[in-house]
Amino acid sequence: MSIYLTPFARPRLFPRTPRPNTIQDCSAEQFEQYLNANAADVVLDGYAPFCKLHVYRNWTSTRCLTVPVTDENRHLLRSAYEARNRDELPVLVRWFEGVDVPVANYLVVILYSREQLQKEGSPIDADWGVVGCLYTATPEEIPMAPITMMRNALGVEEGGSGVPIDRAAYQRAVEFWEANANWR
Repeated sequence: MSIYLTPFARPRLFPRTPRPNTIQDCSAEQFEQYLNANAADVVLDGYAPFCKLHVYRNWTSTRCLTVPVTDENRHLLRSAYEARNRDELPVLVRWFEGVDVPVANYLVVILYSREQLQKEGSPIDADWGVVGCLYTATPEEIPMAPITMMRNALGVEEGGSGVPIDRAAYQRAVEFWEANANWR
């Protein structure tokens, strides 16, 4: 099985100007090499048949992706309309600034099949393409953000995958994201 770091994921996980809330201690090339040289500790099914989650023990100093919202840190939440890239419409996002974040125990690599990436207009030569990565305390998936579920339901023309919204999964995601936020 071969894995490729897609042009969609590369700038998000390895931005030109390094940020503390992205993958640390390795380059994009080293990350891709590690994924191809090491078997995942756990493989989970993703939200659709074309999506798999490969869970690895964190070999970097990358910090957890999310922080619980508490009365003590709620005042540190920020929000803005942002797009993930130039082709997508901006959506409302929120994040923490100025919080202390622990090092993640796991990196949960989100993979799409070659066939799905072809459908989305991003052909690859590998079997699987990295489209994202979650940095977690436990070896499990963080619920997809509700806005990502909506974007996916809009279809590939709007930067999604074409998978309809699962109402139960959406409600679980809302519960999680009401109680947690990303950080910068």
